[in-house]
Amino acid sequence: MVQLALDLQFRPALGRADFVVSDSNRDAVTWLDRWPDWPSPALAIHGPAGCGKTHLAHVWQARSKAVFLEAIDAAVLMPAASIVIDQSGADAAAILAGDHDRQVALFHFLNRLRELGGSLLLLTREPPARWSVGLPDLASRLGAIPAIAVAPPDDALLGAVLMKHFADRQLTVGEEVIGFLVRHIERSFAAAAAVAAQIDQAALSSRRRITLPLVRGVIGTAEMDE
Repeated sequence: MVQLALDLQFRPALGRADFVVSDSNRDAVTWLDRWPDWPSPALAIHGPAGCGKTHLAHVWQARSKAVFLEAIDAAVLMPAASIVIDQSGADAAAILAGDHDRQVALFHFLNRLRELGGSLLLLTREPPARWSVGLPDLASRLGAIPAIAVAPPDDALLGAVLMKHFADRQLTVGEEVIGFLVRHIERSFAAAAAVAAQIDQAALSSRRRITLPLVRGVIGTAEMDE
């Protein structure tokens, strides 16, 4: 008999102690640790989906008491203060391209941020300097924002992130399972989060322990060797 798996929400740990630091994100961590001694009021962290940008931003938010926003449009309406804008879920360059009013609003927001001594952490897919904007003054402001890349994970970091996702779900898995997943899933943090959720659901619904046979079935690699 298959057990009904309830669609429960879980809250991953977002503290500094739970964030895995490696060569792929070390530069970003170093820059955030320098706050408020940034050379510019704004800092951009860019990289692929699920690479840990949002987790880093939450760590910084806890220190800076920043307001967390998910769109540039929302920020330009805010009083200048410590702000996180998570624009990584949409193409900021495409949103701004050809929209003069948006570009002007963002330009004035960046000026106000500097005048009032605020701080902005911008999470994006691409560095702001690469955004195609027609307003020269805004292009200059965007080009002056330090942009720090967060790279896709290596084997060690991907394994550590998988362990973290399972621990967030209060699950214990063996090293052989982690090693198998590192070899066979897409090399991204988004994939690690997704596969941990899928395995959790499969284990709960089938009332089985998390073993290699169960994991193979979840990710469709039953024919592969251990």
